Amino acid sequence: MSTVRSWGIWRVERDWTPESAAELEALGFDTLWIGGSRDNALRTAELLLAATRYLTVATGILNVWSTDADAVARSFHRLDERFPGRFLLGVGSGHREAFQDTYTRPYTAVSRYLDRLDAHDVPPERRILAALGDRMVGLAAARSRGAHPYLVTPAHTAHARELLGPAVYLAPEQKVVLDRDPVTARSIGRPVVAEPYLRLANYRNSLRTLGYTDAQMDHGGSDSLIDDLVVHGEPDTVRARLEAHVEHGADHVAVQLLMHPGRDPLEEFRELAAVLDLRPDSGPPDRVQG
Repeated sequence: MSTVRSWGIWRVERDWTPESAAELEALGFDTLWIGGSRDNALRTAELLLAATRYLTVATGILNVWSTDADAVARSFHRLDERFPGRFLLGVGSGHREAFQDTYTRPYTAVSRYLDRLDAHDVPPERRILAALGDRMVGLAAARSRGAHPYLVTPAHTAHARELLGPAVYLAPEQKVVLDRDPVTARSIGRPVVAEPYLRLANYRNSLRTLGYTDAQMDHGGSDSLIDDLVVHGEPDTVRARLEAHVEHGADHVAVQLLMHPGRDPLEEFRELAAVLDLRPDSGPPDRVQG
């Protein structure tokens, strides 16, 4: 069981700004995850790295179907020269439904992409794979720093840790709504989970392996499913449910904070930092570099 409590923030690429990156570093978060990137030049990552001093910036993830591995490798080396050791390259296969014309087996596509990164000397320890199924988790252990599972529960974290062994990095994503009222929290969380994830085969298959039924996944997801996938409740409850990933083997948790309409996102991030008892402006954390 991991004893490290390392917290990051996951946001889709369009929501990131240099100002928010600097604020999150000041609050004590140690990794910023750029979700859904298709940018060969890694420009958003470069902006966030330039706006901060020491935290890690990671892609979570670059899609292997919509980016060019050779160009990405060149961009990786550009960032690593400018910001040594601070960029973690996350890649994954995306969704079958979005790439019907060119889609091959995800394991094969990711393996070939990693072959190209190898050819350009991108170190395995500086990359991480999106991994839900057992075979992809195994590939993450064999050819990267570790696994970055998305839309999972602590039960998946425990299973992934068993597959990875004790030494491989594990950084699951976890959605959070900071609200005590379950009705309000579900009204914010359900649309994000239902569209598109509950329509996508890879996520439905992953949830089936965790014991959820099709009936629980249909029609926007049952209350019990949404409550499991989107943490909410009293501050102590939120913290305990996030720490459950750590207790089940995670080295790091990438928190996707789902916002209340009309509220300042930075205000909500400050509230999350307080829930996690982070120490503002504490300098580089005592942790293994991602």
